[in-house]
Amino acid sequence: MAITVQNFIKLANLYNQTLMTMSAICVQKGGIAMENYVGRFFAADVLEYIVEYGRRLMQNQVVPSDVTSVIERLTKQLDSVKQYVTPSQKPIYEMSLEEFEKIMNI
Repeated sequence: MAITVQNFIKLANLYNQTLMTMSAICVQKGGIAMENYVGRFFAADVLEYIVEYGRRLMQNQVVPSDVTSVIERLTKQLDSVKQYVTPSQKPIYEMSLEEFEKIMNI
């Protein structure tokens, strides 16, 4: 995937849709807090990937100010949920497909 502003926007929209779905699930399960929902780990991993994508986008291109503000907001969100990110020796966005499959036991 080429690192482009359009792809970043698609990823950010994916994250927002994921949060809306998680929120609906939490309400459906009796109003549990998002911090107690098991999907919080997945959402944190997705957020970590998107923030890294945004960081690399800003390194490689001139990014519009509205996109830059989204990257900064997501970075702050990641800082607040960093404890939920799946620990690994190597971040998922730096892994090859073979490394990812090995870690996931695929």
